[in-house]
Amino acid sequence: MSVFAHLVERLAELLQPLFHASAAAAAIVLFTALVRLLVHPLSRAAARGQRARAALQPRIAELRRKHAKNPERLRKAVLELHAEEKVSPLSGLLPGLLQLPAFFLLYRLFSSASVGGERNGLLAHELFGAPLGGRWADALADGGLFGPAGLVYLVLFVLVAAVATFTYRRARRTAARTPVPAGAPAGGGEQLPGLGAVGKVMPFLSFLTLATVAVVPLAAALYVVTSTTWSALERAALYPS
Repeated sequence: MSVFAHLVERLAELLQPLFHASAAAAAIVLFTALVRLLVHPLSRAAARGQRARAALQPRIAELRRKHAKNPERLRKAVLELHAEEKVSPLSGLLPGLLQLPAFFLLYRLFSSASVGGERNGLLAHELFGAPLGGRWADALADGGLFGPAGLVYLVLFVLVAAVATFTYRRARRTAARTPVPAGAPAGGGEQLPGLGAVGKVMPFLSFLTLATVAVVPLAAALYVVTSTTWSALERAALYPS
């Protein structure tokens, strides 16, 4: 925690001449971008994996026809096919999982009154009047929906809603253009046995970011908003529709 707090403070000091009182908020956005740059090679690998999985769809459809009456055998056959072709059906989850430690560090840092036995000076930083350690409930209690802090959250909510809508529409458009092999479930895309419901829910998950932004400290909300926006742009580049 102390090392991480020191990193954020140093980044804020470097950005202070440009962003003044919002330097710490800018440091969090920069830190998020650095994390995403580090994870980007894995995102590219995940994109290659998705293309490889798409190429396996005709063979998976054949397995579905062959083992239509034996779901357990179908599951094993699909997993064996992925192992044979060295394609992981869960490779797309790795970039997101590796970002969780950074998010939880930010959440913990801006939820703690002290760090390393000393007062947490980062809690004194603000973004246009909204404390980085505060939450949306605090903003509503101090100035209301259209107070200085409330307006900061409104901007974040609008940005998240725009990104989520872009992601949802793009996912629907991609699914509509994806040919469905004979014997595959309707809706396109790869669905392992037991994961069909997850595939249907995935396009809506971006909207859950709105709830996350509302309940976490503002610093963590900035991380989530920056990372979500990065993901939308990254997917648009790696998965052209």
